[in-house]
Amino acid sequence: MFVNKKTRTLLLGLVVLVALALTSCATPSPSPTAEAVASPTPLPETTEPEVMRVDEEGNTFVEPEPLATAVAQYPIEALTQEEIDGLLYMREEEKLARDVYLTLYQQWELQIFQNIARSEQTHTDAVKTLLDRYGLEDPAAGNDIGEFGNPDLQALYDQLVDLGSRSLADALQVGAAIEEIDILDLEERIAQTDKEDIQLVYENLMMGSRNHLRAFTSTLEVQTGETYQPQYLSQEVYEAIVGQPVERGGHGPNRP
Repeated sequence: MFVNKKTRTLLLGLVVLVALALTSCATPSPSPTAEAVASPTPLPETTEPEVMRVDEEGNTFVEPEPLATAVAQYPIEALTQEEIDGLLYMREEEKLARDVYLTLYQQWELQIFQNIARSEQTHTDAVKTLLDRYGLEDPAAGNDIGEFGNPDLQALYDQLVDLGSRSLADALQVGAAIEEIDILDLEERIAQTDKEDIQLVYENLMMGSRNHLRAFTSTLEVQTGETYQPQYLSQEVYEAIVGQPVERGGHGPNRP
């Protein structure tokens, strides 16, 4: 077939236009710049409520709902007799602290005794949470202030109240001594268990005892000018505790 020059020119032009169009479709779009790439939306931070609440004076309270949530994340396992004895004892020992402070507040009307007694109420309630969790009978059930099922704790209560009634300085030293005893007993009980829910409660109570020890010893110095000398802790351990500021917060299941 014969194609004249004009027609041939038109056909070549059409071929070129089609080729250009195909090339344009085949060329990939340029990669987006870093600015154009939308970064993923960050997930909102989720912070669990703290097990312990600490006020400006160092009074340290166990928060019941966060505590219940924290311990519920651990399995309930069979307890050894040593673990059972420890829970029963600590329930009454925390009550002893509360009862002594309430009694000394009635005599001396110094606010620190009432404030820390309120804290200790939440501490003994925290141990009660574990008693209920493991189906253990409460040794403090039905007992009034100053009444204990454990004869050793009954004798200690009577001794401490008698000593604390002699002077305000003696009363404040009794408060500090109770917190020293509590720290040592909690350390012993922690070493006796591998149950993480029990350890969690004990460790938080021990933090509270350190804060209360700081509060009593500093109040003793302000009120009387006396410097407290540890009666149960070693001097080194005592100085390490009181040399630190008030501890805040509280450890949940993923505690450090």
